[in-house]
Amino acid sequence: MTSLPAPVPHPAATEQRRWTLDSVQDLRRLRAELRDAVTGTLIDDDGLDRIAVVATELATNALRHGRPPTVIRLLEEPGHLILDVADHDLAGEPLFDQSRPIGSGGLGLHLARTFATDLGWYRTATTKHVWAVFTI
Repeated sequence: MTSLPAPVPHPAATEQRRWTLDSVQDLRRLRAELRDAVTGTLIDDDGLDRIAVVATELATNALRHGRPPTVIRLLEEPGHLILDVADHDLAGEPLFDQSRPIGSGGLGLHLARTFATDLGWYRTATTKHVWAVFTI
């Protein structure tokens, strides 16, 4: 397994929307409200689908492998939308599973890396964050 890089997040980005999830049942609401929040930006329908997939995958990972609550923020800076997904498990690290067979799950970070312009993670004193950037 290999870990994501841990670069500094995007400090100039401004928060546009925030969701707190307690269970996987909240994912449907996240996807619907995220689509509403992103509609009207310069992102096309394909980009909207990619953001929704990445948000779902990263939030699912946080819900399954992290500690609650899971907080998803939609951030914006000129030319970019940023998803920042946080949980409260400071011991764990987001990992790419290189050995898992296709069809056995574990593709969330791979999809995020494929669909996003950039991907990274960082820790604060209380939370672990995985973020994905999308060019608009």
